[in-house]
Amino acid sequence: MTLIQEKTLANRVRPDFTILLQEVNGHRLVYLDNAATSQKPLQVIETLKMYYDQYNSNVHRGVHTLSARATEAYEAAREKVAKFVNAASHQEIIYTRNASEAINLVAYAWGLSTLQRGDEIILSVMEHHSNLVPWQIVAQKTGAVLKFVELTETQEFDMEQFKKLISDKTKLVSVVHVSNTLGCINPVREIAEIAHKYGAKVLIDACQSAPHMGIDVQVLDCDWLVASGHKMCAPTGIGFLYGKLDVLRSMPPFLGGGEMIADVFLDHSTYADVPAKFEAGTPAIAEAIALGAAVDYLTSVGMHNIEAYEHELTGYLFEQLRQIPELTLYGPKPKADGSGRAALAAFTAGDVHPHDLSTILDQAGVAIRAGHHCTQPLHRYLKAQSTARASLYFYNTREEIDIFVGSLKEAIEFFGGIFG
Repeated sequence: MTLIQEKTLANRVRPDFTILLQEVNGHRLVYLDNAATSQKPLQVIETLKMYYDQYNSNVHRGVHTLSARATEAYEAAREKVAKFVNAASHQEIIYTRNASEAINLVAYAWGLSTLQRGDEIILSVMEHHSNLVPWQIVAQKTGAVLKFVELTETQEFDMEQFKKLISDKTKLVSVVHVSNTLGCINPVREIAEIAHKYGAKVLIDACQSAPHMGIDVQVLDCDWLVASGHKMCAPTGIGFLYGKLDVLRSMPPFLGGGEMIADVFLDHSTYADVPAKFEAGTPAIAEAIALGAAVDYLTSVGMHNIEAYEHELTGYLFEQLRQIPELTLYGPKPKADGSGRAALAAFTAGDVHPHDLSTILDQAGVAIRAGHHCTQPLHRYLKAQSTARASLYFYNTREEIDIFVGSLKEAIEFFGGIFG
């Protein structure tokens, strides 16, 4: 993708995100906290409004016109998500509040009913807390054992160590597709292939990959995959779990209540088929429909265009950051064309606390993240209490990177004057 194409893409999409047109502290807003949550295009916001304005009603429960219209839109969105990740059936898509709930669903419905003492679960040291804490709870309850893949010298998933850890005792491999701190892209297809040879199930946390690259669950051959809508231009409060149909059908319910039943008697119940079996109670109807609108929007932009554009931005971002000698950058270096890692950079600047950097940058209108990014074990592994993180999306520009880098240099100089 050439610079001209970049400008064409940026010019085409930015008017859809009116929040990016505002000022913060008297400065043009530069939003570089996309790994935490993305901004929402007008099409998604209008879809939410349209639902409440024109056909607000519960789904699956009424025969009247409004309920039928809401149900049709709700299920149409599921079809869109299924197509977005190339699921074999819409029944393989379960709506959840977020990816955290999706992982907990698998942990409680499958983990507690399947795992036994001595069974092994393989994770990595880079996992988000949401793909760590549920498995800690399951391990404590079942006696299963957690094992962790560490990092290579380039701070990537250590595949050779993984091959040594996995065994016939391994029942689950649950790994992040793209690290929200290191930005490394893990070889999840190869991981799944190896895991399945040992009879293990595979869960992929795609929160940082689904918004930025094409996902094909059939090619990846994962048993489950989770993502959060709010990171991919959809509202908060909606995410999804993909699961192979036979695997989902073999799992007991996670929550009990309305919608997930076939028949209820005073002393027992029978359950509906998936996906209803895992969607107890009134769901986030408007948010699910708006997730479908977000998928439509991303598809119209083109995931291949988004990925190629972000490669360009990644290469430029790291080129500029390498010119600041005080910085320590985490994760692998991008390739010459900017590919090979995610469009985010976690870093420290000597003794300057990341929170202080973020505060000074905010005063300049630049929004970045500072902290442990829900990866405390990884930060301990890296011997870093916290990091600052700038994360890009397809509506960001090189000009915004220049503003960020310029403000970052000024912040470092400011603290250097105080502490120097």
